[in-house]
Order: sequence, then C-alpha cells, then structure tokens
Amino acid sequence: MVTPLPEQAPTDRGAGSDIRVAAIAKGFGNYPALHGVDLDIARGELVALLGPSGSGKTTLLRIIAGLERPDSGTVMFDGEDATGLRVQDRRVGLVFQHYALFRHMTVYGNVAYGLRVRARRRRPPRAVIRERVRSLLDLVQLAGFEDRYPAQLSGGQRQRVALARALAIEPKVLLLDEPFGALDAKVRKDLRRWLRDFHRASGLTTIFVTHDQDEAMEIADRVAVLNEGRIEQVGSPDDLYERPASPFVMSFIGETVAVEVVTRNGVARIGGQRINTALDGIGDGPSLLYLRPGEISITAPGPGTLAGRVGAIRRTAAGYRVEVAIDGLAAAIDVLAEKVEAKPGDRIGLALARTRLFPGELRSAS
Repeated sequence: MVTPLPEQAPTDRGAGSDIRVAAIAKGFGNYPALHGVDLDIARGELVALLGPSGSGKTTLLRIIAGLERPDSGTVMFDGEDATGLRVQDRRVGLVFQHYALFRHMTVYGNVAYGLRVRARRRRPPRAVIRERVRSLLDLVQLAGFEDRYPAQLSGGQRQRVALARALAIEPKVLLLDEPFGALDAKVRKDLRRWLRDFHRASGLTTIFVTHDQDEAMEIADRVAVLNEGRIEQVGSPDDLYERPASPFVMSFIGETVAVEVVTRNGVARIGGQRINTALDGIGDGPSLLYLRPGEISITAPGPGTLAGRVGAIRRTAAGYRVEVAIDGLAAAIDVLAEKVEAKPGDRIGLALARTRLFPGELRSAS
C-alpha cells in the first residue's frame, strides 16, 4: 500500500475521476488535428488511444491533461467542466516517452519534486514526503535506488521513476503518452505487464496513448481507435478484433489481407470465383473482402474453397507463412499455418473461416 498524503484518503479501486470529452475540435494552423471528438471514460477504467502517427491521439491526451486548449468542445472531470482549468489544477499525473527526468536530481529528488514545489500551506512535512517517496519506490520496485541519478539507470528503470513521480501527487487521472516507445521489446513487454497489474491494484483512471496495437490490446479495458482526427471505434479488445466497425479498424487491428470482390444479384465473386460471405448492406458493385491470414486454411481444391497455387513458403516462429496466388487475381495473399504439406507450384484450395465485407475498392483501402 502506498502511503497517502495527510489530506488524502488511500487510493481504492475506482478512486479516480470519470472523464467526458464532448465535441472536441483542435487545429494547428491549417492542419485540423481533431474533428468533434466524443469519448466517455469511466472511473477506474484504463483506456488506450490507438492510432497511426498524425491520428490525433496525443493531441487529445494533451487537451485532457490541460497542456493544450481545444478550439471548441468541453472536457468534464466528475461532471464538472475542466476545460479552462490549468494542468496543475486537474489532479493529473503525466508520463511521457522520454522520461523528462531532472538529470541533476537523484531518484529521490525526482520523485519528491511535485510535493516539494507545492505552496507552503499545501506542502507536506519532510517526514511525510520521505515516507511517500519510499513507498512509491517500493511500488515501482526501485527500493534502494534513492541516491542514484538518471544516467545511472536503465531505460526501464527511468520510466518507472517517471511513473513514481507522476503518482507522488496522488493524481485522480494518470495520463501516459507512448511511455514505452523508447524501450527495447523485452523491457516494453515487462513494463506492460507491470502497468496492467498496477492499474488493477490502484484503480486509477488511466489513459494510455500508443501506436502499438499489441500494447493497447494487452493492457486496456477499452481501446479508442483514432484516424485522421476522428474516433473510428471504441470498444473492448475483443470488440475491435471480432467486430470491426470500419475498413480502417479492420486493417489496423491485427494482420489483414484486403481482396477486391464484385457482388451482383446477391452473389460475391473473387476473380470470377464464387464465395460464401454475408452481404448485409452490400449492394451490387465492387467491395472489399478482409481476411486474416490465421483464419484461412489450406485444403484440397473443391466446392466451397478458393482455388489458387502455392508460391513462396517461409518459416516463422509460430509456423509457416504461405504465399498463394488466387485464380483470377493479380495479387497473392498470405496464409499462416502451423504446418504445410503442399509445395511451391501445387494447386490448392483455401477455406475461409471468416470473412468481413465492406463497400469500397482496393485502391481506396488504407
């Protein structure tokens, strides 16, 4: 248990704030970063803002933090309008990708900083600060590192110091902007697990910005997928993977293959081959069929399969990646398989375990 400050109660599950973002718009010069974004975040929830570079996720986080002012729209904390509040008045803890630690301060000095610079009437006694820092360093598994300087720490240790510093002020909301982006893969994986466990224990409302879909899917309760300044879909990791609401979400979450399909009179065809797929809301004309390589299986050619010819076969850590040239299509598609008995040049059939169809043409997919 982290030692609370005198004026604060210990943090329990759900002790953070609920947040409502309503019709937030923001531009930088002629560049529109956000277009009327709406998002509700429940008390104690961990929400990831996921999207490619330039999608608006960091701008949205900075507006919630109070580091940027929106051109229009409101930010509500616990039902109260916080749009005009300064960052220091919002009770938010901030953690950034590049740590932003004071290089001339020890670990102790960095973690204690936010408490030491408070106005005298709100500044805790030295003994309270000392105990608070000690308990936070225990929490982030850095007990005994009090006298070290940032240059003497690994990247993962520095990021944990940054997190402890953000927690020192007992924020009601924790905001993390690509916090693991500068770390190597193994350290990132370890810190993901640690952050998930910490959130489960602390109950702090947490917003996590990332462009890494695996990170978002592993950590978050819900994920908001942003694209070109708009939220495409908000849902649980399962919702996004199993029930994507748009071609962008379908192509961004997980590995996908897009194949152009022509529908006519209730029948869909790929390169002239008829396939069985739901056509809900799809009229005659070109559409895009999205497939996941792991949901396609290689079988013998025959009715109900998609005929093609095996191209390159490449070994992966989990099995094999097989390139298949589909009859009637110029582009090949990839299939993932645990084992492959076919050889390059063999005629095979592809069984499609699941298909997802959206209106559109291949040249407009992204």
